[in-house]
Amino acid sequence: MAERRFGVGYALAPKKQRSIIQESLVNLAKSHGIDLVRIDTDRSLADQGPFDCVLHKLYGDDWKRQLAEFRVKNPNAVILDAPKAIERLHNRISMLQVVSELKIEHESNTFGIPKQIVIYDKETLFDRQAWEGLKFPVIAKPLVADGSAKSHKMALVFIHDGLDNLKPPIVLQEFVNHGGVIFKVYVVEGYVKCVKRESLPDVSEEEKLGSLDSLMSFSQISNLANNERTDDKYYKMMQLDDTEMPPQSFITDIARCLQQAMKLNLFNFDVIRDARFGNRYLIIDISYFPGYTKMPGYETPLPDHRRGAA
Repeated sequence: MAERRFGVGYALAPKKQRSIIQESLVNLAKSHGIDLVRIDTDRSLADQGPFDCVLHKLYGDDWKRQLAEFRVKNPNAVILDAPKAIERLHNRISMLQVVSELKIEHESNTFGIPKQIVIYDKETLFDRQAWEGLKFPVIAKPLVADGSAKSHKMALVFIHDGLDNLKPPIVLQEFVNHGGVIFKVYVVEGYVKCVKRESLPDVSEEEKLGSLDSLMSFSQISNLANNERTDDKYYKMMQLDDTEMPPQSFITDIARCLQQAMKLNLFNFDVIRDARFGNRYLIIDISYFPGYTKMPGYETPLPDHRRGAA
């Protein structure tokens, strides 16, 4: 008797599709008994398939309606992930609120989120009483985190004058020195992989007093890091090889608790180590269905996950 094969339909934006659905993934999936099939977004989803699992990263009311209709016709199919759960990550306040609700005990490490406030208008932006202890420098991020180019435009603000160039609604998040290294944690259901990457350089006390520009976009800082690595004023970063990874069990516990609380299977979260304490970790961002190709050996857990889900 022929082995039952599993059909996984994927609906992704063209850029995401080119990045994720590579020949190595398709071939590995086939060897696991899984057929990856592109969903035609110009046709009704309910008329396509059959699919044991729908993998998607599309948004909008029409797409949500199509997913609902598909679920009615295919009650046993798995949808990764539910639009309602994904939408929580489109707001930078609600995405991190879940972190504050987690209860995880670890013998030597703690975690949390940076201090942050949301600013909805210019009047509040310049109202110093609204800041409630938030000090410069701060990171300014758009409130909406929907994966668009606009949602990725962030800046490091050193002094009050830098606020002039910001357009609410925005989130102002305290900048915490973290050795110029960020830990990116990729989650594929039960699989958790933590990797380290270069991040914003630490800011010295001299720079906090305004020796730099009042505001610098992340792209400007990145260019300084790439072009002036020998200039200690702008780039004081530990070598990645010298940076100790967070305890795997600690990171895995956080990932699994986040997964349960958010009801998501495909996501990543960014973690920094607070340089003031050493054993204090801060979660600064959570993203749905990230660029898994940046995760070493990304092909391996995806087919296993999809087959298990289906």
